[in-house]
Amino acid sequence: MTYDFDLFVIGAGSGGIATARRAAEYGAKVGIAEFDRLGGTCVNRGCVPKKLMVYASHFSELFTDAQGYGWSSVESSLNWEKMITAVNNEVIRLNGIYQGMLDKSKVELLQGHGKLVDAHTVIVGERQITADKILIAVGGYPVKPNIEGIEYAITSDDIFNLKEQPKRIVILGGGYIGTEFACILNGLGTEVTQIIRGEKILRGFDQDLQTEIQQAMSNHGIKIINKIQNIAIEKSAEGVKVTVSGAEGLEETIIADAVSLAATGRKPNTQKLGLENTKVQLHDDGSIIVDKYSCTDEENIYAVGDCSNKINLTPVAINEGRALADTVFGGKSRTMSYENIPTAIFTTPEAATVGLTEAEAREQYGETVKIYRSRFRPMYYTLAGKDEKTMMKLVVDGNTDKVLGAHMVGTNAAEIIQGIAIALKMGATKANFDATVGIHPSSAEEFVTMR
Repeated sequence: MTYDFDLFVIGAGSGGIATARRAAEYGAKVGIAEFDRLGGTCVNRGCVPKKLMVYASHFSELFTDAQGYGWSSVESSLNWEKMITAVNNEVIRLNGIYQGMLDKSKVELLQGHGKLVDAHTVIVGERQITADKILIAVGGYPVKPNIEGIEYAITSDDIFNLKEQPKRIVILGGGYIGTEFACILNGLGTEVTQIIRGEKILRGFDQDLQTEIQQAMSNHGIKIINKIQNIAIEKSAEGVKVTVSGAEGLEETIIADAVSLAATGRKPNTQKLGLENTKVQLHDDGSIIVDKYSCTDEENIYAVGDCSNKINLTPVAINEGRALADTVFGGKSRTMSYENIPTAIFTTPEAATVGLTEAEAREQYGETVKIYRSRFRPMYYTLAGKDEKTMMKLVVDGNTDKVLGAHMVGTNAAEIIQGIAIALKMGATKANFDATVGIHPSSAEEFVTMR
């Protein structure tokens, strides 16, 4: 049978575009559907605009730190509208770059929602197309918790469109999105209260990392209310009133200017795709069931990225997509490895991690696990006169000496852990770390001098 496309992709985010371009390199005729701006969550409502706001949030501290080095004091204020406009203009520029990349790869873009009619047919707007292979790469979307008054809360998608800076904000949720925005807004001068149900933020990360960041956030003026059981939001003359209650008779009311931020999770964006017209199956959370080759129960339909809900990171979606294209169109059978994937949390202080947490390692390897930990004040802060700390940690299998995990909280954690991740991916031992000469003076050298 003759098809309109060898591959048709539904969703032009990081995973979808990476797959489309790689398949086109192998000579496939490729089309892609997108109803929104190109680049998906990462470019438009995630990694890129968030990281730009992280940079913006650091300047107030840099102005202060400079005085310890002999610079005169600086009187400066944030122009929120100018910052948000600059951030969104950069997003628009990147949208154009993605369009250029698709054009260069001769991938045809169809503007609109893609819906499956059957295993080989997709409708986009009023156009019906057929494809030999179909990829679903529709990502996820933020969800709000089912609590009273949640209509007065915005999501992380909305923060980039606020016309005015909130002077007081309540953040619901202790995951990395809520925690990152708590630090960003605090650095920009907003009074921040973060509400979490557990004892600590960043559930699932190493316990030492959780503790270090949470303490630093409190030191920087962020109020964290934990062990919350009930939350209610209501509009009041003063703004938005958030009432919380929890264990041990805790009850507190916080007033935000006009908004609260709900950062309590995301779900796969798999509704209204017409999946019921195919053999594609879903998990209970709405994510698409795929095998190690990203193939669904329909042998010609695939899924990558957040909609398959394995590890929801942009580089993972890209790698999954390229592995798929290599396998299906390049004759190079390849699967994605989910071991030792590094990730960063762009809080203040920054954190990054790769490999197993201490708890995970003890569960898998028992009491033979060895922990190497260092906590110190980096040289930068000595003249700045601040008691900011960096924490580094290695988790090691005592039987084989293999490094199972590396965790860091401190300036440039992401840049440092990216290099450490290569060592873990190669199976490095603690002896390998010890045999490596450190770069002095640097924080990074602590990873090769810990005893």
